[in-house]
Amino acid sequence: MSNKNSNTRSNNRALDEMREVTISRSYLRHAEGSCLITFGGTKVICTATIEEKQPQFLRGKNQGWVTAEYGMLPRSTNSRMNREASRGKQGGRTLEIQRLIGRSLRSITDLKKLGKRTIWIDCDVIQADGGTRTASITGAFIALMDACQRLYDAGEIREMPISDYIAAISCGIVNGKPMLDLDYDEDSGCETDMNFVMTSEQKFIEIQGTAEGHPFSRDEFNAMALLAEKGISELIAIQRKALAEE
Repeated sequence: MSNKNSNTRSNNRALDEMREVTISRSYLRHAEGSCLITFGGTKVICTATIEEKQPQFLRGKNQGWVTAEYGMLPRSTNSRMNREASRGKQGGRTLEIQRLIGRSLRSITDLKKLGKRTIWIDCDVIQADGGTRTASITGAFIALMDACQRLYDAGEIREMPISDYIAAISCGIVNGKPMLDLDYDEDSGCETDMNFVMTSEQKFIEIQGTAEGHPFSRDEFNAMALLAEKGISELIAIQRKALAEE
């Protein structure tokens, strides 16, 4: 159990304590799968759209595809940012994050069982306070599950194509201490910033790590990996509970 007297953060969380996480399923009326996921002050709407055709590069192959798009609303942060559409192209950060979301979801999806169709995942950040990519992945899984369940219930697929749960969490070294689930203030001032994507069996899908202040040691990496395992277990328990609810 965490010792909050000696190991608390400026926001009064323990070093290994996540922010409050909530998942509201079927958040939008028209999407085949959707949810609003919150990680503390970070709020992301995740939707899944079923398109009854393959992408061009899969023509002739008996499989489907899962892909993702990601974006931040102009006032998701403390000052207005321009919409990327108005600039005529997506930024490098946006492209990197949406590719990460797509890779993560495909890693636990049997694309042959999905059939010759595409599931589009859209993750729209309506409020940002750190961890938007990890919240997006965790919520996108819920939207994908609901979309696949709809296909299964309608008899469009014979088996559910999802092989495992996945979730994502951030960790970092802040003021020399490993911490779980960084908010914006912690993330912007950390010495090390890492993101972990893992399955329910605590297998790694992707690890992103950057030494912002100074290089991190193997011991520090191991400490962050242990924190990530704890966080992922808690997130998947929240996902399971959300999916069990009508």
